[in-house]
Amino acid sequence: MSQFHRPPLLLPVASHLLTGFLLSPLDLIRTRLIVQSSNPRYRAYTGPLDALQKILRDEGGLRGIYLHPHLLIPTLVDNALRPIVALALPGMLTTYFGWGHITEDTHPIGWGLAELAGSCIGLLVTLPIETIRRRLQAQVRGNAKPISTCVEMRPAPYNGIVDTFWHILTEERSDLPIIRRHRRKGKKKQEEYESWWKQTGLGQLYRGLGMRLGASAVVFVLALFGGDESEGGWAEI
Repeated sequence: MSQFHRPPLLLPVASHLLTGFLLSPLDLIRTRLIVQSSNPRYRAYTGPLDALQKILRDEGGLRGIYLHPHLLIPTLVDNALRPIVALALPGMLTTYFGWGHITEDTHPIGWGLAELAGSCIGLLVTLPIETIRRRLQAQVRGNAKPISTCVEMRPAPYNGIVDTFWHILTEERSDLPIIRRHRRKGKKKQEEYESWWKQTGLGQLYRGLGMRLGASAVVFVLALFGGDESEGGWAEI
């Protein structure tokens, strides 16, 4: 397929966006079931159907489950970024490095490497959005009672994507538990300056990055030896 005759991005992005929007309540239910307490005594939901019934009853019905800004905006951003990253980045990378002649048909290995690189770079954008979306899904809205969770939650609720990003960055740390180091004896004890990565919650936005990168590499190797030309096989579209 020629570099100049690739299908436009609009159709796959719109298709992925529509599908992600329609199925977003299932994603919300999955997040709630994952984060709720594992102790049966404190569980808020007994299963997917019970979770759906209670969320619809207490959090604004279908309108709330689909159109609440804390759910709608992250859903649209997340489901739009994934296909854009998976479909556009490989071509952008090959063009940037002067390898515009590389296509999926003529150079499958080279194109696969471009897709792998695009997937890894794309994670730097999509993973924080996914983390923010999960945080917003985990907090209840409307008349729902706070649920007991198996992970620590922020006492005050987040208020949108930007607010969530800012509070994760400023209120959390990436090096928990904090380990304080001192200089050797004979010198005045001073705490070493910690990197900005450790002092902020930036690492919390990229939890699981190493695992995602490893999974992308494994899928690439399997596709390489298997000879299958999967479309964006290592991109989580």
